[in-house]
Amino acid sequence: MSGTEALARLAEDRVDHRFKGLPPDADGLTVAELTAQRRNLFTDGFTTPVLALSAERLEHNLALMETYAARHGLAFAPHGKTTMAPQLFRRQIERGAWGITLAVPHQVRVARAFGVQRVFLANELVDPAALRWVADELAGDASFRFVCYVDSVRGVELMDAALRGTARPLDVVVELAAGEGARTGVRTEAECAAVADAVAATETLRLVGVAGYEGEVPGADPERVHAWLRRLVALAVDFDKAGRFAAEGLDEIVVSAGGSAWFDAVADVFAEIPELSRPVLKLLRSGAYVSHDDGHYRKVTPFNRIPEEGALEPAFRLWTQIVSRPSPEQAFANAGKRDAAHDLDLPFPQVIRRGTTERPATGVEVTSLSDQHAWLATAPEADLEVGDWLGLGLSHPCTSFDKWQLIPVAEADGTVVAYIRTFF
Repeated sequence: MSGTEALARLAEDRVDHRFKGLPPDADGLTVAELTAQRRNLFTDGFTTPVLALSAERLEHNLALMETYAARHGLAFAPHGKTTMAPQLFRRQIERGAWGITLAVPHQVRVARAFGVQRVFLANELVDPAALRWVADELAGDASFRFVCYVDSVRGVELMDAALRGTARPLDVVVELAAGEGARTGVRTEAECAAVADAVAATETLRLVGVAGYEGEVPGADPERVHAWLRRLVALAVDFDKAGRFAAEGLDEIVVSAGGSAWFDAVADVFAEIPELSRPVLKLLRSGAYVSHDDGHYRKVTPFNRIPEEGALEPAFRLWTQIVSRPSPEQAFANAGKRDAAHDLDLPFPQVIRRGTTERPATGVEVTSLSDQHAWLATAPEADLEVGDWLGLGLSHPCTSFDKWQLIPVAEADGTVVAYIRTFF
């Protein structure tokens, strides 16, 4: 089945109890049939809690990062583990994305099932079963491109053992750690060279570049992040001078970095990459921009530092309902940890909806979350009653998409124009 056919089949799925927040009277409809009804999120049977994406803000964010990457000469492989939504993978690729970045083998299987032809695995891969599956995908599809990290001689040995006898070598990049105490990656340039030598000694792997994640730089600030990125570029230059990118058939050198907090620094430093023996694929991997958020990334987005480049817009809103008002100082809404991202910041009350009237959620604060309840502190000025809908902004999109399997995409007036399927 082609990727296009697989995406089309998502619209044939039947709506039922598997999908939170959808109208009970829609049971049995296909997703395509429900979409065609253009129901209103507030008046046509959706039940709380229900997570919605803003159609307008989603489109704005996709367009902004497309133009940003093009303006700065960057290839773009957005980190798909944020959304795990093949429909969004397709929209990004249609906007010029080189491919999709992922983190674990399951995610790669999802991407391949929906026709993604280029995958950057921003992680080490040493599992024999997963490696053999990737090798089979490469053998069966000459146009499939797969790149992953290596950061140890032992890892190279395990990969080589699993891949012996495969048809195509697997492309790898040496991961440079962001510093002592950071996450994965090689700590020193000398160790990087040893890992590269180990790759060169195999017939199953091909060294195609260097990569890393600047978001792990300890005490990250502009100076430290720029300094680490220059180490990464210098490593690529040194490897090239040493002839480490001379493998047969290699037509470009991959240099990759870029989360959602420092992509401006990546653009700055990658613009300084000198001419190498082969063209350089300057690969940016930011992914949280798709929905953006009202917490962590809103505070640290590079567009705060470079406002002339534009601004991302928070696209998520979690609609919940006030189910208890035990005192003038306290209320409870029917959404909790099972529904709302909460690993970095608690949700942010934004608007109260009573009937068809919407107003700011003045004097309302989320103080904690239970499994299925939000604890709300209410100041004297808070006008909040049992039955009101409360719209919450969310922090950290990486833990929002994973809680909802079918997400309505709603226009500003509440008209639902699409449904996004996720695979976590």
